[in-house]
Amino acid sequence: MIPVTGHQSPVTAFIALGSNLRDPQAQVRSGLRALARLPQTRLVRESSLYRNPPVGFREQPDFVNAVAQIETRLAPRALLGELLAIERAHDRIRDFANAPRTLDLDIVLYGDRVVHEPGLTIPHARMEERAFVLVPLAEIAPAAVVPGRGRVGDLAAKLDATGLVRLPDTVKSDV
Repeated sequence: MIPVTGHQSPVTAFIALGSNLRDPQAQVRSGLRALARLPQTRLVRESSLYRNPPVGFREQPDFVNAVAQIETRLAPRALLGELLAIERAHDRIRDFANAPRTLDLDIVLYGDRVVHEPGLTIPHARMEERAFVLVPLAEIAPAAVVPGRGRVGDLAAKLDATGLVRLPDTVKSDV
């Protein structure tokens, strides 16, 4: 049995959201609302929405991405289970790597924890290569530290963010 709680006090975690199917902006906003309803979890802050070209498989629509800051008492594996349930509720289909998707939710950071388990890697394995993760993360938490890699703001400053566009009227702050 997977422990639901892993902490007496809440842990700050960051969740990356992305979509490029069925009104991606609405999908990401719906994903943010679903995060706010997670058990033992509070949605603290959300980034603006950003449009960006696809990575990997390029023959698909552009993506809309954002990052949310949460405080949670859920253990990492339990949080992942909740995120996968939200994806399923949004009709996420996993056809192949980098395929188009209605909603993608990834744990980017979970406190200062480093996790390497089957199906769960924290910090997210390729986050420092992805402007669509680091730029929205730096918007809401530039001083956050990626264990073994550095501060989010410093990592984001090193990336080529060409093609990443903040969508108008989507600037968010505290929830």
